[in-house]
Amino acid sequence: MNQAIPSTSTNAPGLFRRLGAMLYDTLLVTGLLLMAIVPVVVLLGSIEGWDQIDTGSLRRNPFYIAYLLSVPLLFFVGFWKLTGQTLGMRTWRIRLMGDQGNAVSWRAAIVRYFAAMLSWAPLGLGFLWILIDPEKLAWHDRLSHTRLILVAKEE
Repeated sequence: MNQAIPSTSTNAPGLFRRLGAMLYDTLLVTGLLLMAIVPVVVLLGSIEGWDQIDTGSLRRNPFYIAYLLSVPLLFFVGFWKLTGQTLGMRTWRIRLMGDQGNAVSWRAAIVRYFAAMLSWAPLGLGFLWILIDPEKLAWHDRLSHTRLILVAKEE
């Protein structure tokens, strides 16, 4: 099992490592979203006929939108709570933990997910914040009382 390096600002992952993990996870979530669309299209095609599928009304359907929005939410919150790492974070040797070194709670994982959107909203300023923060914490780290740490290489 990967050993977590004690949490200090000198071993917090840098911006490049975080962005690498985010890119990896974005590709995975994109694939999951495509897989989530397939059963809906197949079901509608079998009910209405393939030439009768109205994608315009589907895109305005609040249940469909909520269904698709739940995919990344469940991916990130589930991985953060259950293992402390998404697949991208595992690849880039990053682990999420509470700011006291404890495991992340469901509440903290959900707050982190929505706070990360706030970090992206002003052109990613909340992520760039780690470049000037003394503890290398992004806005969503502070808001959710979590932090990212580097994980030692397996030997």
